[in-house]
Amino acid sequence: MSVLKQRTLRILAADDSAVMRGIMRNLFAVHAENRSSELPRMELCGVARDGVECLEAVKELRPDVLVLDLEMPRLNGLEVLERLRQESLELPVIMCSSYTEHGARSTLEALARGASDYVMKPSAQRNLDEALQSLSRQLLVKIAALAKGENGRERRVHEKDEVAKSLRARSGEGRTRPNAPIEVVVIGLSTGGPSALEQMLPKLPADFPVPVLIVQHMPKLFTGALAERLDKCCALRVEEAYDGAIVRRGTVWLAPGDSHMEVAPRRMNFGEGSGGVAVRSGRVRLHHQEPLNHCRPSVDYLFHSAARMYGAGALGLMMTGMGADGLDGARAIHERGGVVLAQDEATSAVWGMPGRVTDAGIANATLPLRALAGELEQWVNAGRIVKPEPAIHATSATASRREVIHGLY
Repeated sequence: MSVLKQRTLRILAADDSAVMRGIMRNLFAVHAENRSSELPRMELCGVARDGVECLEAVKELRPDVLVLDLEMPRLNGLEVLERLRQESLELPVIMCSSYTEHGARSTLEALARGASDYVMKPSAQRNLDEALQSLSRQLLVKIAALAKGENGRERRVHEKDEVAKSLRARSGEGRTRPNAPIEVVVIGLSTGGPSALEQMLPKLPADFPVPVLIVQHMPKLFTGALAERLDKCCALRVEEAYDGAIVRRGTVWLAPGDSHMEVAPRRMNFGEGSGGVAVRSGRVRLHHQEPLNHCRPSVDYLFHSAARMYGAGALGLMMTGMGADGLDGARAIHERGGVVLAQDEATSAVWGMPGRVTDAGIANATLPLRALAGELEQWVNAGRIVKPEPAIHATSATASRREVIHGLY
């Protein structure tokens, strides 16, 4: 971090809008004059008007971070990303997106193709000052986080060694049985989260025995598009959560943007459940209280509610993200005997949220992205009875009973 304090970060912006290019110039000029800022020094080393100019400027200027518009002539933002990754350039890229359904879907595609994060274009502001403030709040802190040693260019050179070291040094003495059968999995993410979810969730099987609830820091229009995108590639059903939704196995609930999500009691089922384990049936509770940790939705709300309702039966997974949202909630799960897992530094876009959990000493294991789905299955299946497949000539009464049980969970 001390190196960053001494060195000025070089930022390249690519946008076909002269207005946006002007806003970018003003933004970094104002930041350069702000001597009280705790963020690193930054300068706009260049601007590009289209995708072709952008690729040329990347090679010539070698910026630390690229701020990239989606809609540009000659080559659009997605095509620029494709060229960068084909040339194995690990330059951190922040997409500049419009708050529209098309903008949301295109941004998610950009994140899947290797963009690190995104910001919203300041389209609704009434004057230049408001536009600058809006973009400043979003963009500067993300640039600082992605340009740190936490970012992929400096880290992935030795990624294989780092993954091996992470497995040896951070997993402690290895996996143990949970203190109680796991009844729910709750996941928190921010920067780099959509891409990480697209890699991890499809590895979970359709018969994953407990419900999954996720808080990803995103605006509402984006969370709906993300849920649709994940649903198409996952064996589990993925839906954007709504108030009162029944929390049952087979479904992944994604918190809608601008709403806090909690899991609340519904009823207790003491009969035959998933693998012979009694499972508490919950419901989704959404509310619009003030942002927590500057976030709405907040991971802390979800994790705290899981700790209250499920106690040692809760498993919290903290994945890539900037900041410390979710740390207090993860500690609550840990203190009640539940399981806490974290994504490792080598595979996180930003090792803020999972790093805080690991550094606090409350993670049962800190693992690379590729190992997380398997780890979830191991913890969740521990202590569960594996049921034999039903006989081919099962009676209709038995079949009906199975359908009723499946409906309860």
